[in-house]
Amino acid sequence: MNTLSRLPLALSLLLALASAPIWAAPARPNVLFIISDDLTATALSSYGNTVCRTPNIDRLAATGTRFTRAYCQGTYCGPSRASFMSGYYPHAIGVLGYNSPRAAIGDRATWPQHFQSAGYSTARVSKIYHMGVPGGVEDLGPGRDYHGADDAASWTERFNTPGPEWRAAGSGETLEGNPEGKKPVVGGNTFVVVEADGDDEVHADGKAAAKAVELIQQRGRDGRPFFLAVGFVRPHVPFVAPRKYFAPYLPYEKLRLPDKVAGDWDDIPKAGINYKTSVNMQMDERRQKKALGGYYACVSFMDAQVGKVLAALTEAGLDENTIVIFTSDHGYHLGEHDFWAKVSLRDESSMVPLIVRVPGKKPAVCHSLVELLDLYPTLASLCGLEVPARLQGRNLARVFDDPSHQVRDTAFSVAPSSKGFLLRDDRFAYLQYQEDATGGIELFDAVRDPKQFTNLALKPEYADTVAAYRAKLTAKLAEVRASDLTRK
Repeated sequence: MNTLSRLPLALSLLLALASAPIWAAPARPNVLFIISDDLTATALSSYGNTVCRTPNIDRLAATGTRFTRAYCQGTYCGPSRASFMSGYYPHAIGVLGYNSPRAAIGDRATWPQHFQSAGYSTARVSKIYHMGVPGGVEDLGPGRDYHGADDAASWTERFNTPGPEWRAAGSGETLEGNPEGKKPVVGGNTFVVVEADGDDEVHADGKAAAKAVELIQQRGRDGRPFFLAVGFVRPHVPFVAPRKYFAPYLPYEKLRLPDKVAGDWDDIPKAGINYKTSVNMQMDERRQKKALGGYYACVSFMDAQVGKVLAALTEAGLDENTIVIFTSDHGYHLGEHDFWAKVSLRDESSMVPLIVRVPGKKPAVCHSLVELLDLYPTLASLCGLEVPARLQGRNLARVFDDPSHQVRDTAFSVAPSSKGFLLRDDRFAYLQYQEDATGGIELFDAVRDPKQFTNLALKPEYADTVAAYRAKLTAKLAEVRASDLTRK
């Protein structure tokens, strides 16, 4: 008879339990959130572009869930980022410009802050909340505040990665407002192309990728769950990237611009004409094609940096326990309707790429309407955290098991600078300027007219449809504003 068998039963059980392996709860997933600035889904080959080269984002799309109809809540940087980071629509928090949501939300937790309170390390690399580009990320020496509208409480660590931007050495040209070709390369929110000398790490995004790789390597060693947010500033103007990324798009003359329709603006209100157009930017066809090539080069440069970060995740052995999200703050026009840049409420500007890879879930494509606002509750749910009831987004978690699940029947977005609102559903895109519609209305049949060339709003046979959407928008705005913030 062995010693253990001679002991009282209770003591025998205690000794047996003590010698058994210690059970550990499954580790919570890490979160790697990657966001590109001013990236339209139409520039990615995984979304159907046959010219622009984005192999790393394509590989992520092939292993995750690609959302084909994801919409931002604000069609330029400030409102969009404040919205999805706080969990509220822009009009709920009153962030219609470039400020932080903190004043509006008080001590309520932002998305990363919610993870921080659950024991996650939360690190920011470069632009997550709003930072001016190029002005807010230009490397102008020590002592400068590069944090922009960032929220310090969201992060346990934060890192800025300033670069030369339009001042980079190389071959540059100002395309906007320069019909005579006499204007030098200039800064600001201006269409400038610089085929830059030097390697990736000369630039803000190359530096951001290097810092993200370093942080991933550290997390692989320390084992603490992390929320790592990596912001890439390209393809935001200026269109600056190392020369090698321009090569596939040269000569620029070979690039094809979007189809044009004569009189395209004749049936839309003045507020519906975007703030940047081929006309007011004085860009002839050569300059338009160079702008397109410069944008594509910057997308390819950004894609290469995404590849470095994803490779580091694999090398650190963290792939199987890290949820990866890739998106943009809003879309971008590349000559459609002779519009350029963001702000517009058309699909090219309001729709964003969104790819989410969840360990253990099969690759899929989801065609449901979703919003960037849905990321906060979704990631909290996927990581086993409480989903605060106050959040205005919806939990997408079911989609990763059933990609045919319909999350929303309507997406909502705003363009505060034009006082514009968008309701986008399966059949129609409804655009209204001013809450009382005095700025005009646009209605596009998304099935019969997917490129949105024919405004139906003034046609008598669509009067009832317009009236129904006006009422729906009024109700949506009331719902948006009736958040817990109004009861604080």
